[in-house]
Amino acid sequence: MSGLVDTLLWVKSSVEALEGNKVKVVVELEEAEFENDLDAAFKRLAQEVRMPGFRPGKAPRKVLEARIGQGFAREEAFRQALPNYYTQAVIEHEVDVIAPPEIDITAGAEDGPVAFDAVVQVRPSVEVSGYDSFEVEVPKPEVDDSEVDEALDRVRSQNAEYDTVERAAAEGDRVDVNIRAVHDGAEIPGMTTENYIYEVGSGATGIPEIDEQLTGASAGDEMEFEADYPGDEDGEEPPLEFTVKVNEVQEKSLPEFTDEWASENSEFATAEDMRADYRKRMEQSRVHQSNAARRNNVVTALAALVDEEDVPEAMVSNEVENRVQDMAMRLQAQGLSLEQYMQYSGQDQESMMDELRESAHTSAKVDLVLRAIAANENIAVTDDELTEEIDKVATQVDRSSDEVRQEFAEAGQLPSVRSDLLKSKTLDWVVERTKLVDEDGAEVSPDALELPEDEEE
Repeated sequence: MSGLVDTLLWVKSSVEALEGNKVKVVVELEEAEFENDLDAAFKRLAQEVRMPGFRPGKAPRKVLEARIGQGFAREEAFRQALPNYYTQAVIEHEVDVIAPPEIDITAGAEDGPVAFDAVVQVRPSVEVSGYDSFEVEVPKPEVDDSEVDEALDRVRSQNAEYDTVERAAAEGDRVDVNIRAVHDGAEIPGMTTENYIYEVGSGATGIPEIDEQLTGASAGDEMEFEADYPGDEDGEEPPLEFTVKVNEVQEKSLPEFTDEWASENSEFATAEDMRADYRKRMEQSRVHQSNAARRNNVVTALAALVDEEDVPEAMVSNEVENRVQDMAMRLQAQGLSLEQYMQYSGQDQESMMDELRESAHTSAKVDLVLRAIAANENIAVTDDELTEEIDKVATQVDRSSDEVRQEFAEAGQLPSVRSDLLKSKTLDWVVERTKLVDEDGAEVSPDALELPEDEEE
């Protein structure tokens, strides 16, 4: 025997495969082994049962047996001990369980050696193909001159001047307007004002009809029009009625992009240096975006390889529970509860759980497909890679690697750590072999998504 079960000299366990992604874990205990659990049960009961002449917890086992019988204590021992023996057997045989077991005592219910069966659902294996011919879209990693110009224009806009012009308003112009809004016969104070300065095409009001009407309007024009009530998707609310008068049209004038302007408005001495820095940072950002899209789109493609019916409900439920617990812990660290978060975000419990469930379902699909690919392609995690991961965890928690490894082993988490590493390694394998194209369908070289080491940092 191996692992934790080495210490249980009177315990035997085996695993039998069943239909429907289930296995039966068979555990047998010698009477001497279970006697320890029974004695522990009597000690717990001694704390609860009041015996005349004895302080709580001090009544001998024989006295308790005479008072309450052995049957009650045996049930207590079963309740406490059998889940531990089951867990140890699962760790020993590396059973990949995804749901709680159904335990059936097959021997020793009243006396003698104990045996029980635990039928449990395990992670299924799926058949997948096509992962070696993926093609995913990523943002074009190169940055055009026009994009750099737009970025610099946004900076220069902070110092823009506006000149009155005698022409129709166009996108980017500012207009001075008097505006009146009426809903269901009543004027809306927050949307009724005079000499309101508005940038045409900005969409700042959230009402598209305003931008549509102002585009092409000139000073002196007065317009009356209707607009859909914001958020009224079913058309139940009466429309908004607007009256807008254009008082003035102003054209934006950007400062000239010169060395003098660059030195006064940035840390750069020349306009050329400023442009070069903006280009470099935009290219770095674009490469990061492309890499993130590359990985995310591969994950989406992988999930599509698994049929809905191949995903066990237990996997999805477990993942939802894990995500809820993780969210609760992160919110707690910020001094918030789940209830407060939902109140602040305007999200109800049902919609939040629907989102979590959808995400968990995708995660379960990806889990199954990555394990299948690893098996197909003989991808494995070496002992050195496992040790390296444990060293990373040890550094993060400021503990020795030996301590962390021992804790993982005692908790039966080493197989989980190894499987997480395997999935990450397999995803990298797929990503490296996926063809990349930009939004125009042109092929993107993976080399274009690499950053120099100094820029990666």
